[in-house]
Amino acid sequence: MEKFDHSYLQMAAIWAQNSYCKRRKVGALIVKDRMIISDGYNGTPSGFENICEDETGVTKPYVLHAEANAITKVAKSGNSSKGATLYVTASPCLECAKLIIQAGITRVVYKDEYRLTDGVDLLRKAGIEVEKVD
Repeated sequence: MEKFDHSYLQMAAIWAQNSYCKRRKVGALIVKDRMIISDGYNGTPSGFENICEDETGVTKPYVLHAEANAITKVAKSGNSSKGATLYVTASPCLECAKLIIQAGITRVVYKDEYRLTDGVDLLRKAGIEVEKVD
């Protein structure tokens, strides 16, 4: 564990509170050279209403995960996430794991375990350092 892991995870948890999702609020930060270069939380794409679930409480299929929002935001900024660490409040799903690998992120630190482990398994298979911090 690195010195600032707990602090960045706490900041990601605070950022998660910006989410309009009711079922689960997730926050993510991308940190490189001890600078936050991007942030994200789960929610609908830009220009959509800020409602994540349908009338029955099921998450809408177009809701973006916090990691996807942080990665696409850094892509728009012109910064590079190559060699960065991603801090996220919940372990990444398989789809986000693919984005993390392609974004060149080399370390993922998360707090809560997701029910499926295929995302974390893929990250480890790709040689990305994955750490769960309580």
